Amino acid sequence: MSAPASPLAPAAAPAIELVAVHKKFVNGKQTTVAVDGLDLVVQRGEVFGLLGPNGAGKTTTIEMCEGLTEPDAGTVRVLGRQWGRGEDDAIRARIGVCLQKTEFHEKATVREVLQLFASFYGRGRAVDEVLALVSLQEKANARQSTLSGGQRQRLAVATALVGAPELLFLDEPTTGLDPQSRRQLWDVVRAFRKGGGTVVLTTHYMDEAQQLCDRIGIVDRGRRSALGTPTELIRTLGAEHFVTAEVDDPTGAIALPALLALPDVVAAERDGRELRLTVRSVHTALPALLALLVRHAVPLHGLATRSATLEDVFVHLTGRHLREDAA
Repeated sequence: MSAPASPLAPAAAPAIELVAVHKKFVNGKQTTVAVDGLDLVVQRGEVFGLLGPNGAGKTTTIEMCEGLTEPDAGTVRVLGRQWGRGEDDAIRARIGVCLQKTEFHEKATVREVLQLFASFYGRGRAVDEVLALVSLQEKANARQSTLSGGQRQRLAVATALVGAPELLFLDEPTTGLDPQSRRQLWDVVRAFRKGGGTVVLTTHYMDEAQQLCDRIGIVDRGRRSALGTPTELIRTLGAEHFVTAEVDDPTGAIALPALLALPDVVAAERDGRELRLTVRSVHTALPALLALLVRHAVPLHGLATRSATLEDVFVHLTGRHLREDAA
């Protein structure tokens, strides 16, 4: 699934470049700052995840990149060019956009929808090729009313691919899909990237971002709060693992200072019967914790360990769980 070289700009130009971008919305006497001096670069050939809670400016940022919203200040370059400079049609010919929810005519067949979208481009992929890319060959002549939710979403992605874009915008493409449909779309994204394409992805699923994205930008209140690979972002926590122990310690024999003094423990808290440790290494912190419990004759009723995830990074940076607040 290769993305052809663009005649628009030198290959060295980033896929997306935002410099000091501002955007606010005025509704009567109320002014909302959606994007507040955002700087961001998306390199060609990467899957870039843009994450943020509701009101973070994520959607507005994507819409400015897609040419749907004009910035109040700053520079937005897409494939080396800027919107509003007489090159809008040329930029649109090189991008593909898949919204979270796309409505098609219920009586149109899958093939008819793709033929319609293909007619918008001077070049592109054959309809049968795109059907194969999203595994909809058997549904080519099926009407929209007969498709499942996963099949409809794969068709929406197909309409974004039919013009052979270099840059693909996917806005929460797997929301509400079953696990099998989600993974089918993951395969489409990976194939597009393998062919040299660039993907900008928004998602509410942290496992999806961790699986697909080469780099991730987290935005909050219109500003970038973190940027890096999933591994780099997780390491910013200062620890990569968590230990939770359920104990019977009504007298509080195990004090927080004692927990913090254990090797490789960087943070500790108590919540009723639970002791929660953030640790650099389970192999050193866990034996020390067990020895501490034995010394104080504190019974252990449950023990769990897990690795740090992007969800932990998000909560650490914004204080909010992504799926609770996300738009």
